[in-house]
Amino acid sequence: MQIHNLQRTHKNKKARQIGRAGQRGKTSGRGTKGQNARAGHKKRPEIRDFIKRIPKMRGRGKNGNTSIQEKYIVVRLADINASYKAGDTVSPTTLRALGVITRLGAIKILATGTLDKKVSVESCMVSAGARLAIEKAGGTIK
Repeated sequence: MQIHNLQRTHKNKKARQIGRAGQRGKTSGRGTKGQNARAGHKKRPEIRDFIKRIPKMRGRGKNGNTSIQEKYIVVRLADINASYKAGDTVSPTTLRALGVITRLGAIKILATGTLDKKVSVESCMVSAGARLAIEKAGGTIK
């Protein structure tokens, strides 16, 4: 094989510029006169100002990408085991009354720790591991 027999596997990404305004000579593809023809021209696009205002107009502010869904208040099985007696009902109101949580909201019980008491859970989300632990201890989930 000789050098003049070599062929490219990929074509040139850009076609070769030819003639006037071919990115060299006369106006170098910038048209003629004015702010855009000058070196270092900084002309703000009008649409940018509107785009920057959109998040605040929608009321989400700088945190536009955060989820609207309310975050769960996490309760561990160990906390339930320490706070409740056998046969008690675990619900958001009883969790707040016993001081396990500080505010009401969507609650999710996670399988961190052990549970050796029979309790019934109401109005709470329960993870799969916590569900097994509660049912193994003889409790119920509604």
